[in-house]
Amino acid sequence: MDNVLELKNIYKSFGGTQALSDISFDLKPGEVHALIGENGAGKSTMIKIMTGVHQPDSGDIILKNKIVKFKNASVSYDNKIAAIYQEASLFPELTVAENIFMGHHEVSKFTKTIKWGNVFKESQKIIKQLELELDPRRLVKTLGIAEKQIVEIIKALSANSEILIMDEPTSALTSEEVDDLFKIIKNLKKSGTAIIYISHRMEEIFNIADRVTVIRDGKIIDTKKVEEVDEKDLVKMMVGKDLGNYFPRDNVEIGDTILKVENLLRFGEFKDISFDLKEGEILGISGLVGAGRTEIVRTIFGVEKLEGGSIYVFGKKVKINNPVDALNLGIAYLSESRGEYGLVLGLSILQNITLAILNKISSRGWLNKKKENEIAKKYFDLLKIKANSLNQNVGSLSGGNQQKVALAKWLAANAKILILDEPTRGVDIGTKTAVHALMNDLTKEKIGIIMISSELPEIMGMSDRIIVIYEGKVIKEFKREEATKEKVISASVGYMGNYDD
Repeated sequence: MDNVLELKNIYKSFGGTQALSDISFDLKPGEVHALIGENGAGKSTMIKIMTGVHQPDSGDIILKNKIVKFKNASVSYDNKIAAIYQEASLFPELTVAENIFMGHHEVSKFTKTIKWGNVFKESQKIIKQLELELDPRRLVKTLGIAEKQIVEIIKALSANSEILIMDEPTSALTSEEVDDLFKIIKNLKKSGTAIIYISHRMEEIFNIADRVTVIRDGKIIDTKKVEEVDEKDLVKMMVGKDLGNYFPRDNVEIGDTILKVENLLRFGEFKDISFDLKEGEILGISGLVGAGRTEIVRTIFGVEKLEGGSIYVFGKKVKINNPVDALNLGIAYLSESRGEYGLVLGLSILQNITLAILNKISSRGWLNKKKENEIAKKYFDLLKIKANSLNQNVGSLSGGNQQKVALAKWLAANAKILILDEPTRGVDIGTKTAVHALMNDLTKEKIGIIMISSELPEIMGMSDRIIVIYEGKVIKEFKREEATKEKVISASVGYMGNYDD
């Protein structure tokens, strides 16, 4: 079968940094070709070359057996190549149909106005073909994350795209929504659409992909049929070594209770929330997206207003009105949305790491630069952040390194209670393993960790206890040794029966 797209001997550098070296990659019609690698391996640069954002220094892009030049993203799009990214690039105040046909509305020859009737009709036609239930007249701002992801796909199909690039499309989806997305992908394959699929979730590669290509340090390591490899093979190719256990939860002495919440209430979001956290413990919070997990921890941290219940820190009843109160009590919160809440992308690594402790490294309004550099350097080295220097802009870092900077900020604040909301979402296997190892080290220093994760292997592998949230309530608690995948999933969907049946 002829390739629909091929990269041949592609080289690309930025300044003195070689981003891609001798990259050769091909894509066939009707296949899902997975592209995997650590953050910073070169995946994004490859995609930007395919979509015309960057031009290669040398090498060829071959589209349907013809060498092409993509001078910009519009040229790539006109050649029926579309990219769907983690963050939806939609207009929230416009309807689904308006977003789908944005940039290529059908215009009347006579009145030069958009044929709105056709826009909604064609949108409905594509939605029906994909066997979806979505009103094309709904405003995008009323959609959930999964629905926005689907609109992005329909938008690409409306332009008759023959090649879809999907970059971490499931990072914010529930397991049910992932299943729905995979059904769409399988239908697209049947129609001959070729898909490049980027994901850090290994189980997805084996579920949906036909072939997998591994990239490391800007070079293609190998391309294999999925049935020819296992997870261990792929990880070794990605990082250049065997990482061993991804979830290295050590035996740590669990101490006294450091946080206790009783009957927490926030109207319309959660009620009767009670649990505790001990020194050196990792408490996992599981449940479906939308169950109230994030709302609970944001309220404990003072981002949202508590409307009922009590919070005790180190045995003392406290009132937390805002994040400053929480920080002063030794509580830190790493948000699931690092770009929106965890970091200031326009500032440097150094400035982000010390952002929460400026009052502690200042005197009479003057910042102690020497102390600031010492603290930032300590956590920069500890977390092995990959960057040119502490002064590098955080917005220019890979997702995994941004996550490390966000974590470094709270470590610098000397938190004793650390809340981690999806701490390894969107990061590569190597970074994920490093974060897990760091969590182990922190608990040995008597830090208590609350971890929210949508990845069951992570929750079960790293938690000492697990509480499951269902529709804003704690429905079940499991000790590490009694938790199973079936029990946690059953509780997540509200099952209250005998888990041993």
